[in-house]
Amino acid sequence: MSTKIDIENIYAAASNLKDVAIKTPLMYNTNLSEKFGANVYLKREDLQVVRSYKIRGAYNKMANLSSEQLKGGVVCASAGNHAQGVAYACQKMGVKGLIYMPTTTPAQKIKQVKMFGKEWVEIRLEGDTYDDSFDAAQRHIVEEGGVFVHPFDDEQVIEGQGTVGLEIFKDADFKIDYMLFAIGGGGLSSGVCTVFKTLSPKTKLIGVEPEGSPTMKVSIKNNKVTPLEHIDKFVDGAAVKRAGDLTFEIVKDKLDDILLVPEGKVCSTILQLYNEEAIVAEPAGALSVSSLDFIKDKIKGKNVVCIIGGGNNDITRTEEIKERSLLYEGLKHYFIIRFLQRSGAFKEFLEEVLGKTVDIVFFEYSKKTSRERGPALVGLELGNKDEFPQLLERMKAANVQFTYINDKPDLFEFLI
Repeated sequence: MSTKIDIENIYAAASNLKDVAIKTPLMYNTNLSEKFGANVYLKREDLQVVRSYKIRGAYNKMANLSSEQLKGGVVCASAGNHAQGVAYACQKMGVKGLIYMPTTTPAQKIKQVKMFGKEWVEIRLEGDTYDDSFDAAQRHIVEEGGVFVHPFDDEQVIEGQGTVGLEIFKDADFKIDYMLFAIGGGGLSSGVCTVFKTLSPKTKLIGVEPEGSPTMKVSIKNNKVTPLEHIDKFVDGAAVKRAGDLTFEIVKDKLDDILLVPEGKVCSTILQLYNEEAIVAEPAGALSVSSLDFIKDKIKGKNVVCIIGGGNNDITRTEEIKERSLLYEGLKHYFIIRFLQRSGAFKEFLEEVLGKTVDIVFFEYSKKTSRERGPALVGLELGNKDEFPQLLERMKAANVQFTYINDKPDLFEFLI
């Protein structure tokens, strides 16, 4: 498959976007630079008008439509940032938009889409997944017309996302050694790769995917677009079952590497960016920074740019983010503990096993009659992950009967 994406089209997209998308800053980050012994810069697309880069592709696509096409309206399917980008573009251009979203979409995201689109957009909730919404949008176009604005697998969308790379290149008064960005469906990565392979071919281009959704990595390994049957949807802005046909053809020969980052590490990075930098990053937005730990030896003394792709993080996810982070960092552990059903058994556990450094953060117990032992589901939080082996030794020395469930995903998901 040949592609038509070239640098001239991306320059044209930048012209289309000059009064629409914010020229977001490329910011030197002191904490990350000191931590990794490198010069780390953050491209802050979380500061974009819709708090993600998605407006760039959506608006550029619509700016390339004819007046006749625009009269018929546009249609999209999305559960998040793309919907907001399309909605804002509709409002700016005075174009009717129909946005299909899954019924499982959080109310906060639906409210944001309505806010950006105002009276120009209609939202229809269809199906339980993005794929269901996508199918509904396609049926609508066949039956009633309209132009579909794809979230990533479209030439003009890719060219719009490529303006992120163009801005980085123009703003950097230094040689960029490494460029890191989330992949998802591949729209941003396709645009950025096109820019840098043309203007800065020696820059290492590193795509980053969630460990639970290695869509592009699997496709490149198989040398064909390979849908994944099951994915972890937590990093929702970058968790897709199928990469784009066009984006696959673009990035497969342009990317220098693809890194897979555990979802728990992403959660730790979200908390770190918020606590240390006052940056509110969504999971997909934090992927690039999360990956630095996995190439820390390679980037020492280098100039590194990480794209913070978006900041649409739902505050209701905070507890889940903290939980995943603690589990990944080895600070939170869950056990099924079978306590002796006699007076003082729990007190002995507290004093002899836990001591003063381990906190009980979860405890669920139901007394069983006519049995010597009663099982309890217990969550323990450590001050330091190195304390864990000593905790296990104390439990064994005290003859505590237990089952560790952190490493039993089916049982863990059922109980926690």
